[in-house]
Amino acid sequence: MVDLRVLYSIGIALVVIGIAVITIAIIRTSTNEKSEEGHVRGAGVIMIGPIPIIFGTDKKSVKTILALAIALSIVVLIILVLYYRLLR
Repeated sequence: MVDLRVLYSIGIALVVIGIAVITIAIIRTSTNEKSEEGHVRGAGVIMIGPIPIIFGTDKKSVKTILALAIALSIVVLIILVLYYRLLR
């Protein structure tokens, strides 16, 4: 069995690494001098249970996120069914 202190340490390390990555990304974005053309594309998904709410700036990004959200929903449903079948 894994000691809980190890799991806590891993969790704290992941949080610190995540904050560091976000800080570095913000610094790099603010100091990056691009050309006059600044076109930003992006999309996101909010999962409320198995139902995805998808938003984005262009069709290509939204289609990509839609495919990922559907795949995630299917994986979650498969895991739930397997969990129910195995522990019944």
